[in-house]
Amino acid sequence: MAGDGGTVVRRRLRWLLPALGIIAFLLVGGGLGSFAGKVGEVQRNDSAEYLPASAESTRVQDLVKRFAGGDSMPAVIVYSRPGGLTPADQQKIAGDLRAINDRLGAKLVAPPIGPVPSADRQAAQIIVQFAGSDPQKLKTDINWIRARAGDTPGLRGHVGGPGGIMADLMKVFDAINGMLLVTTAGIVLFILVVVYRSPILPIVVLGVAGVALGMANGLVYLLAKNDILTVSGQTQAILDVLVVGAGTDYALLMVSRFREELRRHESRYDAIRTAWRASVEPIVASAATVILGLLCLLVSDLKSNQGMGPVAAIGIACALVCMLFLLPAVLALCGRVAFWPFRPRFGSHPAEEHGIWARVARVVGARPRMVWIATALVLGLFATGLFRLEASGIPQTEQFVGNPDSKVAQADIGRHFPAGAGSPAIVVAKADALNAVVKAAQGVPGVAEVTPFTPVPPPGATPPIATPLPKIIDGLVRVDVTLAVPADSEKADDVIRDLRAAVHALPGAEAKVGGYTALNLDVQTTAQRDRKLVIPLVLAVVFVVLMLLLRAVVAPLLLVVTVVASFFATLGVCGVVFRDLLGFAGADSSFPLFAFVFLVALGVDYNIFLMTRVREEAGRRGHRPGTLAGLSVTGGVITSAGVVLAATFAALSVLPLVFVAQLAFAVAFGVLLDTLVVRSLLVPALTVDVGRPVWWPGRLWRRPDPDRAERREPELVG
Repeated sequence: MAGDGGTVVRRRLRWLLPALGIIAFLLVGGGLGSFAGKVGEVQRNDSAEYLPASAESTRVQDLVKRFAGGDSMPAVIVYSRPGGLTPADQQKIAGDLRAINDRLGAKLVAPPIGPVPSADRQAAQIIVQFAGSDPQKLKTDINWIRARAGDTPGLRGHVGGPGGIMADLMKVFDAINGMLLVTTAGIVLFILVVVYRSPILPIVVLGVAGVALGMANGLVYLLAKNDILTVSGQTQAILDVLVVGAGTDYALLMVSRFREELRRHESRYDAIRTAWRASVEPIVASAATVILGLLCLLVSDLKSNQGMGPVAAIGIACALVCMLFLLPAVLALCGRVAFWPFRPRFGSHPAEEHGIWARVARVVGARPRMVWIATALVLGLFATGLFRLEASGIPQTEQFVGNPDSKVAQADIGRHFPAGAGSPAIVVAKADALNAVVKAAQGVPGVAEVTPFTPVPPPGATPPIATPLPKIIDGLVRVDVTLAVPADSEKADDVIRDLRAAVHALPGAEAKVGGYTALNLDVQTTAQRDRKLVIPLVLAVVFVVLMLLLRAVVAPLLLVVTVVASFFATLGVCGVVFRDLLGFAGADSSFPLFAFVFLVALGVDYNIFLMTRVREEAGRRGHRPGTLAGLSVTGGVITSAGVVLAATFAALSVLPLVFVAQLAFAVAFGVLLDTLVVRSLLVPALTVDVGRPVWWPGRLWRRPDPDRAERREPELVG
């Protein structure tokens, strides 16, 4: 009787513990998830927030606050009519100016400047300097101005400059929580239904991924609200697809092993326990690789990169915890019902051992050297496109896919005014060096106008007859330098470099150059410096994790080399696609770094999934047949995982931003290349061709294979 009582208790605990675990996750996830919708409130999307305090443009920005009375953001309203502005147009523009003063005067650091007519009399512009830098408030005010400026037929009215660009960015980021998540969830749901041929499992996996996403966004909100980390709109978008994509990958591995064990164990609880033990090592190693690789971004000088690292790492950690503990609890309660209508029966034979991947394994086993040489040549051919990739930065107005209002405004400004009007470079120097600074700036090619900053009279005041004196604060003077080229162009970057060289050379001036163009230049320069530091660090971290996981040196070295080869091949394809097919102006300087971190960290995932199973099978069958067996039984699940992750990153392309679209393509293509070519052909072919030394100096290298295993393929691949 006592024994029967103990059996009853154990049976009750088998379902009670998973149920309690699910309840605990829902309570924690629900609490954190309640903050998920507030992440937009703590985003920082201003490029000025990205640079270190030591950057020249950052120091200038701090000094400029003394002249402007705090943070400020300029916007340029440009009106134009082909053939010339009419008297009615001029009255309309004057009315808009009065309305802006009446409605927004308290939000401006100074009265609007203008209307300033163009030399061809076809356009006029008003420059508005907003106080503060709150993106949401700015977006509301800019939208009001746009609605008023564009309400007259035949008269073009658009808002550009930094303020206009920021408003357009906020419009894009506001769509993240809606359009992006719906698109991602729909893609993943469709793929999972195709993979599992079940209506239940996809809902289970997406539900668990949703809990992980809510936890991740909640934690990010709390940390960002307390200024522990920085989050931007792009970071949040990447976080969302990363959690869903990586979480689904981990789920696919767990579910695949659970299905295998259900054929070997009659009890669903025994099956999930065995599946968990077999899956925990590769899943943890995979997540650890991604987390550590992302945390390498903390050494970056750009705060946007520093923020991306821990934010994405938090997402991966939440996905890992949910898929290792919440998902198994749900599967333990569902059992075989989760796979309905194709339930795996106890004692049935696994279909994976006789499918397409068994045939791929036979091809690899028959000609390993030919296979890896051929795939290496293909990767090398793809990599030649690197010469078409330009990753030195793109104009801010070119960062949008399509033609938002700020981009149209910049085009109109460039047609009728000095292209840099409204976004001047700012020089701050010692007051007694003012004349020397002005003269030096005027001599720089590409400079259209140099104007010392003077106090602006309050509204209604009568301007003095005499020319006002330059404003001096703490012995410093400010000089505004209008460029003759668009303020966000590569030519403007060259002008800023020349301007800095000219004013830095003035003895005793202590001149520094900042402003919108200088800020973007410093961001791009810092990003280029960051990738030289972070990329080798990520490679070292990945190599160490692989050595610890595989207990070898040669195998991790081969895996790192193959992933790097895949990365260069992907960048080569990106170079051709971005420049020759899509016609992008270039790529952001941060693009290669982010592409590398995601492709290497995520690409190694599939090699981890493969090689941990190969190691397991090689211990039982011998090196060569174990390698082919590992390829055969993992091919389906790893390919499915790769397709899911590629599809989730591809969903980022719904956001009309060039950087996000480029990163989406690079990761999606790179993941598919890793899954279908590198992991399926190159890695197993190299492993077979190198032989047992691939496990040096571990136990599998020292232990000879059984003679039978060396002479004959295992039954599942023969």
